[in-house]
Amino acid sequence: MKPTRVLLADDHSLIRIGVRTLVEQLGGMEVVGEASDGRMALEMIKKHSPDLVLMDIGMAGMNGLEATARVTKDFPGVKVIILSMHATEEYVWQALRAGACGYLLKDSGLSELELAINAVMKGEMYLTPTVNKKVVMDYMERLDTDQTPIERLTRRQREILQLIAEGNTVKEIAWELNLSAKTIETHRSQLMDRLDIHDVAGLVRYAMRMGIIEPDT
Repeated sequence: MKPTRVLLADDHSLIRIGVRTLVEQLGGMEVVGEASDGRMALEMIKKHSPDLVLMDIGMAGMNGLEATARVTKDFPGVKVIILSMHATEEYVWQALRAGACGYLLKDSGLSELELAINAVMKGEMYLTPTVNKKVVMDYMERLDTDQTPIERLTRRQREILQLIAEGNTVKEIAWELNLSAKTIETHRSQLMDRLDIHDVAGLVRYAMRMGIIEPDT
């Protein structure tokens, strides 16, 4: 039987080593690569064609939520399970909205990891038991509602929002994205207007609340 091809995406090498060890203890699994941020994960998905990505949320540059949304759109055959330290409703809901098929806490054991992978690969959704079932009900109800403010931002605006929230200057963001400082300022102005937030501190708080960055990022 063909093994399930797994890609690991986490910005902490020790976490990746630990998850790899657990995955390799499961039968029928093959770890085909590791990525330290969202952009690298997308590149490695294109290169290695995994069946499943175990994705961290809090990665610098491009977080796991944004990477998951892009996987859902660009690689619809690839399943994503979010690995997170947080079980708050907002984090879980954002992950589901991004297209994740599962949500698992990083302190979960081998048996729960196996349950999650098996469920997701069967086309089911898996949520760690510590998550209130109300999250799922709210998620299903909200699927038919209008887009949230964060979803109305363009991909570029979401990228810039994360980079601003991580403390980068306009010049640093321009260098990172290979754009002019004027273009970055235009995007920043537009995303502030869309979010109705008009200072950097407010953007940072919003990014934390929406799971774009984690408090310890």
